[in-house]
Amino acid sequence: MAVLGSREQMCIHSEVSKLRGRAQNNACHFLCKKRRCQHNNNVSEFMKNKPDFGSKPFDIEDLVNIGKGKSNGPCPYYISRELSKSVDILFAPYNYLIDPGNRRSLNSIPWDNAVLIFDEAHNLESICADAASFDLHPNNLTACVAEANECIKLCSAKRSTENSADKQFDPENYAILKALLMALEKKIGELVIESKELGCTKAGSYIYDFLSELNITSDTSKKLIETIDCASLLLEEGNSAETGPGAQAKATVSRLESIRDILDIIFRGGGQDHAKYYRFHVNESQQTSGDALKVLGKSSRTLSWWCFNPGLAMEEFLKLGVRSIILTSGTLSPLDSLAMELNLEFPVRLENPHVISPDQIWVGVVPVGPSGQALNSSYRTRETIQYKQELGTAIVNFARIVPDGLLVFFPSYSMMDKCVEFWKTRNHSNSASENTIWQRICKHKQPVIEPRQSSNFPSAIEDYAAKLRDSSISGAIFFAVCRGKVSEGLDFADRAGRAVIVTGMPFATPTDPKVRLKREYLDKQGTPSKNIKMLTGNEWYLQQAARAVNQAVGRVIRHRHDYGAIIYCDERFAWPSYQSQMSYWLRPYIKCYSKYGEVVQGLTRFFRDKATSDPLKLKQTDCNDCIAPVTNKSIPEENLSDLAANAQNEYPQITLSVNSTMKSNFMKLAQITPANRSTLATKHNSSSTSQLFSEDQLSRDTKIQRCCWLG
Repeated sequence: MAVLGSREQMCIHSEVSKLRGRAQNNACHFLCKKRRCQHNNNVSEFMKNKPDFGSKPFDIEDLVNIGKGKSNGPCPYYISRELSKSVDILFAPYNYLIDPGNRRSLNSIPWDNAVLIFDEAHNLESICADAASFDLHPNNLTACVAEANECIKLCSAKRSTENSADKQFDPENYAILKALLMALEKKIGELVIESKELGCTKAGSYIYDFLSELNITSDTSKKLIETIDCASLLLEEGNSAETGPGAQAKATVSRLESIRDILDIIFRGGGQDHAKYYRFHVNESQQTSGDALKVLGKSSRTLSWWCFNPGLAMEEFLKLGVRSIILTSGTLSPLDSLAMELNLEFPVRLENPHVISPDQIWVGVVPVGPSGQALNSSYRTRETIQYKQELGTAIVNFARIVPDGLLVFFPSYSMMDKCVEFWKTRNHSNSASENTIWQRICKHKQPVIEPRQSSNFPSAIEDYAAKLRDSSISGAIFFAVCRGKVSEGLDFADRAGRAVIVTGMPFATPTDPKVRLKREYLDKQGTPSKNIKMLTGNEWYLQQAARAVNQAVGRVIRHRHDYGAIIYCDERFAWPSYQSQMSYWLRPYIKCYSKYGEVVQGLTRFFRDKATSDPLKLKQTDCNDCIAPVTNKSIPEENLSDLAANAQNEYPQITLSVNSTMKSNFMKLAQITPANRSTLATKHNSSSTSQLFSEDQLSRDTKIQRCCWLG
């Protein structure tokens, strides 16, 4: 096997490892081309001495440790690239397969016999669509003009010093490139925009007419791409010309490469058939006080060409003749609409119930708050005082009932900020307490708020873990956002997450141009004149919000012996159209309550019963046993050879605790050995600050987790 990753993850060069993005790629290319990276130079010798490398499982951390194991160790990045040419199993990020450029670099893969498995496939639609789309921002275009101008100067200097007649160093090519980019900038500025809100929207095919007026066609684009490729190399060498043999490349980023990517997307395959799945859109960019274009008095506009058919990427795999495409996730429902979006039939489909027993989960829809006011976070009511105080008081009560960790998800950061601000200064008008709603919440649970900045997120997680460890308080409450950093990629097992509250549906902004055009596109595709059932704009809009909710609620029940509550604090979750979008495993447990008192009684009884009848008597230790990322779990090398035998002895079969109506769904699976059986008893060691599982708990928790979250 082999695992592919980025240079950001794998580079061990003392200088290049400090760079990011294209700057890092360019510096790496330059040093490898000049044979100045000793790590890269040592790869071939390493591969020669380790012909069996890859016969046992390893991960990115193991690769990096090999490179760092001795001075001038082999480059982990290029070890993985060499391995990928001959392995049976290749692990890689989505974009390595979906992005045409990245896929071309994997030219050693026999696609006609490949089986592609997309894990966490609920993100696949958006990734496919984004990979086939582009946004050309004004500052990026200005930077490209500057780079073309720099190429003219570098060519002129090179010709005068080296007397080179090489066409690659012909300044006229870059003068033409610069003129084209300036003409494109001007033409974007001349487009008529009648409404700032709506922008300028045209059919996808309009982009060919738009560019042909600049003499950019399918034929001329090939020459243009060739010129840009030469420009990128020229800029790399130009920025490193003054360095000596031991010096490093500068942190240069070739913005011109983004123009190359755009041309590839527009003229893919040399045809225009794919344009029918696109929309051409230009809008006025949001300007800041320091916007350079505003200072220069130029129009600040973004040109977008958006793909609304994610199936284009999947069609490429069909053309390559792949043997099978398998999608897995806990939140793919509804499967019909997913298949429609990806333009694939998926003749084999499986939706599993959960491995837990009915008494391990409590799911309730709470349509009204403590004083009988409706809970509804739609735009009509979410700004009202009544809604905020009712929601806040409901959360106070849940914080009192739910033991240990409680997660609260809002539809957006702005909604979370407004509610928290209100709660910190106000109380419910019917309350006799002198404390604010926030003070009352803090009496039962210490709060942590999800930060907008990713860089601040690790400290927020550590703060939450510390509060759970504090025996002087009764737990912690994490206020987070659907589609945020808390909602995906983390286990809140056992004490870290005994309940999750969803305060509303995280609908995308309906006036956002991309959302509006996607809905219009789907409605046009799904006209009644067609016999085939198509996804409508409204169905897609609801589905996207529902999947975000399903991801959020999935943070709580993380293994077979876990238990917890899922609380929907919005009356709309009682509607059949909303419930039909919930995860398949969740639907049998949903109960809609008409009175808030019934919710409190049911929830109190649930946690009281679990506290007295927990079959495993789970240790109430600190939260280091509970929170962990669901990926990047490494396997110590010393365990690899014994795992299969040990797992077979320890777990001769998987026992599924389900009610009688669910048992039939598993009969056909009874004889299937999980593909990852050999990892069931694995201990995980990791230096990651958020890898907080204990070894004994992990062997218990992961026993089922990896096998059963399919469909």
